[in-house]
Amino acid sequence: MQLKEWVTSIQHVSQDEKIHRKAENLLLKMNDDRSSEEEWYALAESIADDMKEIEALRDVAAGGHQLPPLPYQYEALEPYISKEIMYLHHQKHHQSYVDGLNEAELALKKARRTNDFKMIKHWERELAFHGAGHYLHCIFWFSMGPSGKRKPTGQLLRLIEHSFDSYEAFKSQFSAAAKQVEGVGWAILVWAPRSHRLEILQAERHQFLSQWDVIPLLALDVWEHAYYLQYRNEKAQYVDRWWNVVDWREPEARLKQAQQVKWTPF
Repeated sequence: MQLKEWVTSIQHVSQDEKIHRKAENLLLKMNDDRSSEEEWYALAESIADDMKEIEALRDVAAGGHQLPPLPYQYEALEPYISKEIMYLHHQKHHQSYVDGLNEAELALKKARRTNDFKMIKHWERELAFHGAGHYLHCIFWFSMGPSGKRKPTGQLLRLIEHSFDSYEAFKSQFSAAAKQVEGVGWAILVWAPRSHRLEILQAERHQFLSQWDVIPLLALDVWEHAYYLQYRNEKAQYVDRWWNVVDWREPEARLKQAQQVKWTPF
């Protein structure tokens, strides 16, 4: 989806006046020769932030999950991630997780209504696989950007240095975890409310080897569909170059909310 199409779609679906005004302003700027693309994407990111605040207050009914629009164009992350990969990854692969999650939730809703749980094992697996895939991709897209914040600061940087000794040591461990995921999956930076610190986890597929009681902050997709068209079997090169598009504003915002959750440490 191109930026103008994304803004137009926002105008059609959003009921928030503030978002409508920003969307109208963005469309005007895009038709103004004196305005730069940098201004466009800064305003698009502001609209996306406003939408996330509103969406955070909304419940999603069973079977009501939707593919989130990207706050940048599919080619915006080139040369590090190609337009073709971004389009297929977002429109095809992520959409399939949304569809699978909705199907599983509706099937389980029907099972509860009819008291027929013969397929419970199947649908619970589908719920875990597609749900984890959908939620991790929602983190992944918004943790990247063409002109984002390339290094964390403030509380997140202090926690990284406390948990991993230094930012460079964190990057090395995170990259190594991503490169050595067995088969396909993710590397994930998480906040652990029980230990009150950060940790790096691997997740095979979307949900295997992960921990309960943690909140994801930053996720790197190392399924082959995330890189193979461009990097072939050079997963390590994809991981190393991915750091060029990381936008630390999203993990910092997630940490601020996640730190409100602190369990008794054991």
